[in-house]
Amino acid sequence: MELTLVVLIIIVGLTFDFTNGFHDAANAIATSISTRALTPRVALAMAAVMNFFGAFLGTEVAKTVGSGIIAAPENLSGLLLVMCALIGAIGWNVFTWWRGLPTSSSHALIGGLVGAALAASATVHWSGVVDKVLLPMLLSPLVGIILGYTLHTLILWTFRHAAPRPTTRRFRMLQSVSAAAMGLGHGLQDAQKTMGVIVLALVTAGWQDDFSVPIWVIAVVALAMAAGTYSGGRRIITTLGRRIVHLDPPRGFAAETAAATVLYTTAFVVKAPISTTQTITAAILGAGATRRASAVRWQVARSIVAAWFLTFPGAGVPAAAIYLILHAITGL
Repeated sequence: MELTLVVLIIIVGLTFDFTNGFHDAANAIATSISTRALTPRVALAMAAVMNFFGAFLGTEVAKTVGSGIIAAPENLSGLLLVMCALIGAIGWNVFTWWRGLPTSSSHALIGGLVGAALAASATVHWSGVVDKVLLPMLLSPLVGIILGYTLHTLILWTFRHAAPRPTTRRFRMLQSVSAAAMGLGHGLQDAQKTMGVIVLALVTAGWQDDFSVPIWVIAVVALAMAAGTYSGGRRIITTLGRRIVHLDPPRGFAAETAAATVLYTTAFVVKAPISTTQTITAAILGAGATRRASAVRWQVARSIVAAWFLTFPGAGVPAAAIYLILHAITGL
């Protein structure tokens, strides 16, 4: 039974990772596609490759997710908890993808872990949830808005006397670089969350003593995310790239550069699992607001923010319900 549950967790974890890829593919490429800097096929392929390599850049966020959010019981009940958390997160990812809402796969996963842990009467490290999840969730979008606004303001000032058409062409080329940086940052941040959950299962089963991430876990997670990214996520690409604000290449470059900066800083310095989705959405809002506040479709932005706050219960409540049902059926 233990072996079966661990194998199931790995399969379900990679399924979550795949949904993370197609759900969050828009994070890296929506602005580049909407400004026609890249074609959808080229953008998806580039994002998939950069996601794959980004997964190998670090494991500190994985350790935070594996050991800093919950303490799963070291028995079959703990393994059931982890599997139910993943199922709850997958359900929320699929629902919000279907609705075209760019919500956070990271927060869905953490919401699923906390919901299942509460249902199982397991320990939740609330200080870790506050310090590594809630505070970064609030601060990273604010930093993204400020950086996006500031970078595009600097671009406008620097190129105020330049001819519009050549400038636009140059920034279309630069967007290939900024989109690649976003893809790398997405792999760095989001792939590590699935790694952390798989390692949590290995520790819970007693197959591993610490929360270091084996190379085989990094490799399979990287492959699953890259495959999911290449499969697309066109509904969310439309929301991020066109429905929030009209983007041109300079604004797209500013938004992607700002978001990538936040992703790298939080992964390497803060070691916090922040939302790639929230960060790029906020940076798009900041870059778009340089034209005028009315240029931003605030009604769409409000619906996105509402979905952000619904993500924790949206994944946590189903995870808790599934755990209680399976616990009653199996007796684990």
